[in-house]
Amino acid sequence: MMMATGQDSVKVVGLEKNKNGFWLRIKLMFSCISSRSKVDNSTVIEPKPVIEKREEDGSPKKPLMSGGELKYSSKLRIFMFNDLKLATRNFRPESLLGEGGFGCVFKGWIEENGTAPVKPGTGLTVAVKTLNPDGLQGHKEWLAEINFLGNLVHPSLVKLVGYCMEDDQRLLVYEFMPRGSLENHLFRRTLPLPWSVRMKIAVGAAKGLAFLHEEAEKPVIYRDFKTSNILLDAEYNAKLSDFGLAKDAPDEKKSHVSTRVMGTYGYAAPEYVMTGHLSTKSDVYSFGVVLLEILTGRRAVDKTRPNGEQNLVECARPHLLDKKRFYRLLDPRLEGHYSIKGAQKATQVAAQCLNRDCKARPKMSEVVEALKALPSLKDFASSSSSFQTMQPVGKNGVRTQGGGGGGFVSRNGVPLRSLSSLNLPQGSSPYRYARGSPKAKG
Repeated sequence: MMMATGQDSVKVVGLEKNKNGFWLRIKLMFSCISSRSKVDNSTVIEPKPVIEKREEDGSPKKPLMSGGELKYSSKLRIFMFNDLKLATRNFRPESLLGEGGFGCVFKGWIEENGTAPVKPGTGLTVAVKTLNPDGLQGHKEWLAEINFLGNLVHPSLVKLVGYCMEDDQRLLVYEFMPRGSLENHLFRRTLPLPWSVRMKIAVGAAKGLAFLHEEAEKPVIYRDFKTSNILLDAEYNAKLSDFGLAKDAPDEKKSHVSTRVMGTYGYAAPEYVMTGHLSTKSDVYSFGVVLLEILTGRRAVDKTRPNGEQNLVECARPHLLDKKRFYRLLDPRLEGHYSIKGAQKATQVAAQCLNRDCKARPKMSEVVEALKALPSLKDFASSSSSFQTMQPVGKNGVRTQGGGGGGFVSRNGVPLRSLSSLNLPQGSSPYRYARGSPKAKG
């Protein structure tokens, strides 16, 4: 799994705000290298937790740590720090995949069914996430990640392979996701995702939330649903990652749990931000935001846009349920290569998820049911004569293709690259000419 942490962000009053840029990337790499250097060169004075200690019946003893208890899970492998150091080639820069609030993430290779490091390109490819002691997230989030992912198994959830808790080291080991994050594909790659792939990803992510809310033995509120936490395998199957902020859902007698407001700016449900009342419907709202990002190719919050266009949800609301204007929302890089019925249905689902009344939002199982047929629809707008009449007319009197309008056509004044701009041979797949699998650092 590529643990692509996507939006380089800092938490501000409980919420994260985007802070992207070239120099942040440089800082990211040096901060990761610096933090690993400190680990390798420092003298450890903290007593080593005894994790191999056994109970009287011979079962592994559960380590008690400050900030919570580490629940034992027989599904997880326990790694030695030196093994992970070797597996990632000493946490070298070439192995760096990204960095988030938790810390740095490195690519590594281990035995298929063990914990020992192996030669790069052999065995099981993994992503190793290291806890930065000076980072935005700490031991509590580290425990939450293990306690949730160590006991939840579903095709739409990233697999946690194991962990390391040795001296002051806290590391997590995940399956490697070769295509990185959805955020990387939507906002950082020049080649736009085809419509069918976007809908496939939306359905997969919805299935992950539906499992957490309605199928898990004890329902879970994810609380941090965003494009950077949706990771993609080689076939573009979506899997949810990063459970550091997840919480147990309230029992049936309660409508919500009251908690400190945490998450990412632009994705958090309004009632949660205003009151701290958290429920599964908070996740549904966040899904609506991500679905809008998938449809439009725009970020939830984009400070580079003019005032009035920076918040995607508020900018899109007037178009969502208008059959004559909804097409203005769609990513212009698609150039009409989207299903008309599918786009209408997807925007309707987004509107339902973004309902200001949390009780009126649908269950995620209902969202899955509404979206599951969309990837296979073939009524492309580009094949419809009505699509041509919807395009804006340029100064020369010629209609310009883009499938969008209303300020959705360009980013920072620079025309967005479309599928047709690649000048591919007729009938060719654009992915034949794309770069290899993304190795996003975000």
